[in-house]
Amino acid sequence: MRGQALVVVFVMLAASPVAGAQEPTPDWLHRIESGDVALEAHTDSSGRGGQVRAMIDIAAPPQMVWAAILDCERAARMTPSVKRCTVLSRDPSGRTELRQHVVKWSFLLPALHSTSRLTLEPYRRIGFRCEAGDIKDCEGQWLLEPLGGGRSTRVTYENRATAPFGLPNGVTTMAMRRDVPAALRALRRESVAAAR
Repeated sequence: MRGQALVVVFVMLAASPVAGAQEPTPDWLHRIESGDVALEAHTDSSGRGGQVRAMIDIAAPPQMVWAAILDCERAARMTPSVKRCTVLSRDPSGRTELRQHVVKWSFLLPALHSTSRLTLEPYRRIGFRCEAGDIKDCEGQWLLEPLGGGRSTRVTYENRATAPFGLPNGVTTMAMRRDVPAALRALRRESVAAAR
């Protein structure tokens, strides 16, 4: 089941609209300012999946973080369960994309296909919503807040998704708690390396 939440994180790169970013609590500020990931994950209120909100500070400008999130070629490096990422279409203004990911969680489960629509507000917000595939109900966003005059970025990730294959909600939530921080750390690693 390794990578279940990573699937949710990058496959949708989660169904009621996700609210705007909330101010971090003092505990969250302490955690992210010390280099950790702040996270809350729980069963969705509808009882059909999981909900996650996480935050991390990255010592790279928002443009570098933005590029790492949207780079299909980096998807497998940041998320080992992602086997293929394809941009199916992009509108001429560059404000929306349709993407497909193929993900393999484990040799016991079949590969997942997921198609999602991204709404892009350059260097500030990436919204996403499932449109087709094995994960039928998801919606979320990435929020990028410049720090230190734009030298660093505070990233907030929010996602709500139903569990595929009829997996219990608790499994989805447990995987989110374990895997979303790993995915955000990989995003930080890739963004910082690109900024050097």
